[in-house]
Amino acid sequence: MAITASPEAREVPEPAAPMTHREIMEALSGLLLGMFVAILSSTVVSNALPTIISDLHAGETTYTWVITAALLATTVSTPIWGKLADLMSKKVLVQLGLIIFVIGSAIAGVAQNPAMLIAARVVQGIGAGGLTALAQVVMAVMISPRERGRYSGYLGAVFALATIGGPLIGGVIVDTSWLGWRWCFYVGVPFAVIALIVLQKTLHLPVAKRAVRVDWAGVTLITAAVSLILVWVSFAGVRYEWLSWQTGAMVGGAMVLSVLFLLVEVRAKEPIIPLHLFRIRTLALSVVASLMVGIAMFGATTFLSQYFQLARGESPTKAGVMTLPMIIGLALSSTIVGRIITRTGRWKVFLVLGGLLLTLGFGLMGTLRFDTDYRLAAAYMFCVGVGIGMTMQNLVLSVQNQVRPGELGVASSTVAFFRTLGGAVGVSALGAVLATDVTRYMRENLAALGLPSGGDGRELPDPSTLPGPVRLAVESAFGHAVGNVFLYAAPAALLALIAILFIKEVPLRTVNAEQLRTGVDAGVPADALAPAAVRGRHAVRTS
Repeated sequence: MAITASPEAREVPEPAAPMTHREIMEALSGLLLGMFVAILSSTVVSNALPTIISDLHAGETTYTWVITAALLATTVSTPIWGKLADLMSKKVLVQLGLIIFVIGSAIAGVAQNPAMLIAARVVQGIGAGGLTALAQVVMAVMISPRERGRYSGYLGAVFALATIGGPLIGGVIVDTSWLGWRWCFYVGVPFAVIALIVLQKTLHLPVAKRAVRVDWAGVTLITAAVSLILVWVSFAGVRYEWLSWQTGAMVGGAMVLSVLFLLVEVRAKEPIIPLHLFRIRTLALSVVASLMVGIAMFGATTFLSQYFQLARGESPTKAGVMTLPMIIGLALSSTIVGRIITRTGRWKVFLVLGGLLLTLGFGLMGTLRFDTDYRLAAAYMFCVGVGIGMTMQNLVLSVQNQVRPGELGVASSTVAFFRTLGGAVGVSALGAVLATDVTRYMRENLAALGLPSGGDGRELPDPSTLPGPVRLAVESAFGHAVGNVFLYAAPAALLALIAILFIKEVPLRTVNAEQLRTGVDAGVPADALAPAAVRGRHAVRTS
């Protein structure tokens, strides 16, 4: 009887020993700092955006596209980074992602018009795509799925810290006259430089190099398809009707491009999104759930700063403070649940509970108005934060537990790709709906006061400069419209929950990706510890 090992098993002849907790924390230090930089630089802008858009004389569409552009670039670049992670040094790729992100931040800081700012956000998004895709991949190489919940909690804590600190720092920067909003983009640069140095000293991973073949045809087609959809949902109902020839042309064009993308992927030697992965039930359902979570999470929470600043008349700094309940919920749930998963090995119950809380939270936030008691709003935000903390990381964990090491990067990035794709679509679609609803409610409120219409809703007003009755009309319009956004996000969260319910819970592996690749775990063949979905695809033959 002869056994032929898979190509992955032959790449590293010496078995890999498990890393100690100290070694893992040292290796993760630079990675976590890099993630902190990316998240901080993104969240620090959130409360400053109304001021930035006003200073650049732009409107609601630009507000949406400043966020959507970064999400689009992150979406499109994520599978590329994931594919490259399977082919070359992950450490070099993380550092490259940081450098690209810093360059984008510097360009954004000197932006003179909306177009330049949006272009800079695209560059930022490409770098963020690398950090988003590679963080989970690097962790999977070093840490087994069973132990990963514990360390995912650290990632969740960093996410929460940056998300809490970002809006607060951004609010202070905007409210400090001698700094100005441009420093919102510069503030992350020193942290990025430190992260690069720390990464160079602490992150040491095995490199299994293969010939790099990037599926540029697939990248081009999927970028064009996604861009068409985003342009359509951004301007539909504002520049043209939802049912119009423009809609037919863009949606039809996106469908044609999507079909061409699938044909290219079937024939590509190194497809950017390997279609055979969707035969894994867990991955297919996790992709659907991640897409819906992205629509709900990014699409709705993006407009929280508008709610607090334009509907409640708060300053950027105070608006940041008022979003703390959501971030606290996310930090607590991701950290506590991660440790429980490591101790018990059970993960699906938390995915289901997270989906329930996410749906409930968005449904409750759909009742928000400009005069809603803040204690109620805080409870609703906490509910959403807990739901996000339970679902986002664990969907990736469930997929990583069922793919072979050679496809770990592309599988992880596929889930992240669809989450950010959902976010980009959600921000664009819900942003278009928000602009339409604001216009409608503004006209109704001003008409009730016997005043003419306040325009088309594209200009973001400063409530503090308006007379009392008009200010009340504006705040009421924005409060009602943003509440609708959360209500529209709730069905997406419900669809995510339905997909989660059909995911089968598979016991978490006790070996990391490198040990699985070398087939060692305390003398037991790694394949024997892998789920059936993995064992069935390993290239093992007997005779």
